[in-house]
Amino acid sequence: MKKIAFLAGTSGLVGMQLLHQLLQDTSYDNIISVGRRKLALKHQKLVQVEGDFKNIRNWNLEEKLREEDLGGENFTLIDAINSKSVEMHAFCSLGTTIKTAGSKDKFYEIDHDYVMNFSRWVKELGVSRFLYVSAMGADPQSSVFYNKVKGEVEEDLKVIPFEYLGLFEPSLLLGNRNEFRFGEEVAKIVTKPLIWLKLAKKYRPIYDHQVAKAMIGHANKSKSVKAEVISSKEMQNF
Repeated sequence: MKKIAFLAGTSGLVGMQLLHQLLQDTSYDNIISVGRRKLALKHQKLVQVEGDFKNIRNWNLEEKLREEDLGGENFTLIDAINSKSVEMHAFCSLGTTIKTAGSKDKFYEIDHDYVMNFSRWVKELGVSRFLYVSAMGADPQSSVFYNKVKGEVEEDLKVIPFEYLGLFEPSLLLGNRNEFRFGEEVAKIVTKPLIWLKLAKKYRPIYDHQVAKAMIGHANKSKSVKAEVISSKEMQNF
């Protein structure tokens, strides 16, 4: 059966790793990257659609695909999605910081509302498995605003009836960001020695490619549970 992956948050740290690994994964025939703008990247398996996540539930995917210059592949992809003769997974690594967003309200809109809009949209398209990058410490009752929002997203995603929901809670992410985050850079210096301490594996910094690899792996494993949380330690052990 043909397999398609939807990907949101492609320009981010984990999102970029997900894109590269999915393009190399022979089990996926097409990758549909969904974003506010297109990346300067072309690949025979990659289709990019752009628009505002605020209105994504009003998007007509068929119209957006027809706008792309895909030749015969355009119609093959549209037919497969419309006929449901394809297995579809969605990977979401949407997220920002309060500093980048400009306010708590805008941060909430991006990290909560946009994620939920994307998840509901792909569910309506027929996506069966949804993989989401959350954060260690995610808790809807947390006094830390960031962790509280991530926890709310996790709880709200559980309401959507996906066949499988994977909630990935990485610790501090290591990788090459396009933007400089002072707090993260300081934390990296302080915590990077923990990489070599086995007892601290739960809290070790984790590389972006490790998170991506674990997400793709879990998306393709046989599952007996509807939803599960995957810890940073489990991702490093994957």
